[in-house]
Amino acid sequence: MTATRFDHDVVVIGSGFGGSVAALRLRAKGYDVHVYEAGRRFADEDFAKTSWNVRRYLWAPALGCFGVQRIHKLPHVMVLAGAGVGGGSLNYANTLYVPGEVFFGDRQWAHLADWQTELAPHYATAKRMLGVVEQYPHMGPVERIMEAAAGDLGVGDTFRRAPVGVWFGTPGETVPDPFFGGAGPERTGCTLCGNCMVGCRVGAKNTLVKNYLALAERLGAVIEPLRTVTEVRVRRGGGYLVTTQRSGAWFGRDRRTVTAEQVVFAAGTWGTQQLLHRMKDSGALPGVSDALGRLTRTNSEALDGAVAVSIPERLELARGVAITTSFHVDETTHVENVRYGPGSNLMGMLATGLVPGDRGLGGRLAALAAGIIAAPLTALRLAVPRRWSERTIIALVMQTADNSLTVSLRRRFGRRVLTSVQGHGEPNPSHLPGAHRAVRAIAARVERDGGVPTAARGSWPEVFGIPMTAHFLGGAVISDSPRTGVVDSYHRVWGHPGLHVVDGAAVPANPGVNPSLTITAMAERALSYWPRRGAADARPPQRERSDAPG
Repeated sequence: MTATRFDHDVVVIGSGFGGSVAALRLRAKGYDVHVYEAGRRFADEDFAKTSWNVRRYLWAPALGCFGVQRIHKLPHVMVLAGAGVGGGSLNYANTLYVPGEVFFGDRQWAHLADWQTELAPHYATAKRMLGVVEQYPHMGPVERIMEAAAGDLGVGDTFRRAPVGVWFGTPGETVPDPFFGGAGPERTGCTLCGNCMVGCRVGAKNTLVKNYLALAERLGAVIEPLRTVTEVRVRRGGGYLVTTQRSGAWFGRDRRTVTAEQVVFAAGTWGTQQLLHRMKDSGALPGVSDALGRLTRTNSEALDGAVAVSIPERLELARGVAITTSFHVDETTHVENVRYGPGSNLMGMLATGLVPGDRGLGGRLAALAAGIIAAPLTALRLAVPRRWSERTIIALVMQTADNSLTVSLRRRFGRRVLTSVQGHGEPNPSHLPGAHRAVRAIAARVERDGGVPTAARGSWPEVFGIPMTAHFLGGAVISDSPRTGVVDSYHRVWGHPGLHVVDGAAVPANPGVNPSLTITAMAERALSYWPRRGAADARPPQRERSDAPG
């Protein structure tokens, strides 16, 4: 590389689980790395105290909301994602599972490598970097309810306490960096406040700001927050032009363009897909594969819950980290308990009665109305979000099922926006029968333990046939050729040497568990093949192409 030819060796778009790995590993190899992040930078004390602090919790920059929670909608799914320096790690549930064999054996990529074996050392590195505690160390009321519900369903042998990325230490006690020999920031022991997904104000959550990004910045990587990448264009003479503007600006957008020899797309699946679709459509990146948008996954996911009118204080449903246990309803369906902390009740506005998913819209609305008519006072009290987080166990249900969406651009009111149709495999499910069985079993156990009365609850999007997912994946997947995907097995974009996709958009299948650890491990593997800056020859094994990423 010739330093005088480009403003930066590498521009990284996004600072989530893929972008943070890229920032650290490439800076350690000598590259000049500049990271653009659309969201703001948060100190621990900057996070919202509860989800009702909308300006600090929700992401709607045009309205002055610069929080951690993004919400997007497609015709077939509502997407929950993250925002800010640290990406999805700021509002994810700290849950770091390794997927099962079905994921590694998916036909989209199984023929390219023995992925379970090849990724194993990178999972180990990701676990060390993210500070994984292999088993949540507490067994409180919620954990016992989950264990009992699994037993009631006849799957008690699948119950386990979750692996989580949290510094437990001594609750509330601040200590020097316990993970990286003092090179990282100081940490404070977890107080089990439950607000992991609103933003950890304690400093116990192992967000990317506490590991990869802290170490990358210490080495000299530059992270520029509140800059939204609006264009990536092929540069005449080599490399790329990257244009950014001030996030959320109506006026004074402060557009800037820099040059870079390499660009890493790591803006999260929604951000990466949106940018690639727009650049392909405009001709800025004409070589991007026509497979863009195919095999977009939702982790075959549903969010339901058990809600009680009142809960005895001894149950402490809101005490603990966000996700602590799980079990399998069947061999493909994985159920986790999820919690928000006291006062964080905003997401309760999405909750409503659990309706039969195998009916049409009219049937679902009729079932909802019948439940209200049968017990109007109970329905009213359950619908009120007051203390929702303290009387609710949310059930997050994921599957390894082979279903997908195909995402593309459409023009709407003069703007280009993402849309979806059903894709390869089974239809993307609008309801999961296993989820309903699980949440009813959980609700029954809550009621036995003193929740009065308790009901299984669904969500308003589910009533209208639109499931919610916190794990939007794929659409720019690993493949053996540009006919079948967007990137090769080293995450290099077919047709555009120097472009790379290193985030959830490259994940080719539903992992059936929380994907953050997998995204991190895949990024670790991809970046391990880059040569040191200026190395004469450090090429990956000969599979699809012989040129090294750098």
